[in-house]
Amino acid sequence: MAAVRRGQKDLSPHIGARPPLPAAAAPPYKFRMLDYMQKGGPLMWPILFCSVLAGAVFLERVTYFHRIAVRVGEFMRGLANLIEHRRFAEAQMECASTPTPVTRVVHAAILRHQATRAELKDIVTEAGQLEVPRLERRLGLLATIAFVAPVLGLLGTVVGLIDAFGKVTEQSGFAGATVIASGIYQSLLTTAAGLVVAIPCAIGYAYLSARVNALMHDMERAGIEIVNLITEHRHAPSPEIIAFGPATRAARQSAE
Repeated sequence: MAAVRRGQKDLSPHIGARPPLPAAAAPPYKFRMLDYMQKGGPLMWPILFCSVLAGAVFLERVTYFHRIAVRVGEFMRGLANLIEHRRFAEAQMECASTPTPVTRVVHAAILRHQATRAELKDIVTEAGQLEVPRLERRLGLLATIAFVAPVLGLLGTVVGLIDAFGKVTEQSGFAGATVIASGIYQSLLTTAAGLVVAIPCAIGYAYLSARVNALMHDMERAGIEIVNLITEHRHAPSPEIIAFGPATRAARQSAE
């Protein structure tokens, strides 16, 4: 081979060399999740079930609270006009057309509008107490999942460490770093999965509890206003009724 000229690089070692291989693409997200589920051990599946159940409960409660939301001020202003004219039948129909906890409390008071003020207060209170279990339905399940999920993750941590040290014992204490790392990796995965499920559950429970408190406040407000409306307009004369009596006859005679 001819000598390489001065100032030029010898490219003979690179002739025929293969181009560098492209970097391997990262696996899709769903395959990574399956890989985490498999490497995390059997306790990953109960944690996954808790996450699905918590999501279903949260979506169901949010949908329910959105459906029963009522603007108490506008609703009570519409009922005030009916009660002022003692049109209780129409007021009952108005409440029945929108079946929500607030309207059911108001409807219970309108049904017994002839009762005394103290009795109306008791009726409103009892009707509100009957609505509270419906509002708090399944919230206890969400709180339980928020408590159980990290405990399952902690249990997975203990199981992973037991498995790692069990393999070390089987090999008379000469296990490699790979064996120990696999057990620690499994324990960290379950702990992380438990926290990932528990934190959103705790936030969702706090949000739904605030919605329940707001609805209970609306029921109390509507109950107080309907009792005041009924008692204030109880003795108002109805415009459809024509009064006859000595005062009416005297007014007619004086007019004649």
